Amino acid sequence: MSIKTLSSREVYRNNWLSVREDQIERSNGVPGIYGVVDKDDCAVVIPLDGDRIYLIEQFRYTIQQRCLELPQGGWETADIDPEQLARGELREETGFSAEKMIYLGTMWIAYGFAKQKQHVYLATGLTHEGVDPDPEEHDLILRSATVAEFEQMLLDGTIQDTCTIAAWGLYRLWKERQQTGAV
Repeated sequence: MSIKTLSSREVYRNNWLSVREDQIERSNGVPGIYGVVDKDDCAVVIPLDGDRIYLIEQFRYTIQQRCLELPQGGWETADIDPEQLARGELREETGFSAEKMIYLGTMWIAYGFAKQKQHVYLATGLTHEGVDPDPEEHDLILRSATVAEFEQMLLDGTIQDTCTIAAWGLYRLWKERQQTGAV
């Protein structure tokens, strides 16, 4: 290990996350402080119906903008089954249930300062059953686009959410390997 934790103290906590400050010693002996945001696992879902992809538009307080992104989130519950979480987020945010959920991989969201893992799923065989948003999600708007339109939004900066961009990258790699027979 290149960084040794000497001590750790929680400096903030709410229902969604905690922040801790760790006193550290680097491998070269230099002491320091490391701030870490701890959050439970979350999921991001790619709802794909033929050539249409479904997105969520919502206001993101930290950047004071409405943003387009794939459905994603967490339940502030440790040790939840990732597929159950992904199905729940899909239903809450889009109103869709999925006949099939394909696990594409796991990503650390921003491990330079946060400890939160995100599970990536492809959702197909979609059936609309009505939305079930959390109180904080009252302003969600369901949008759809063709895959070509969606990819253009990724390229032109309309969509800047790194989780959405990275999840789509995993999907494209998975799809390419499905087509070539590589595992």
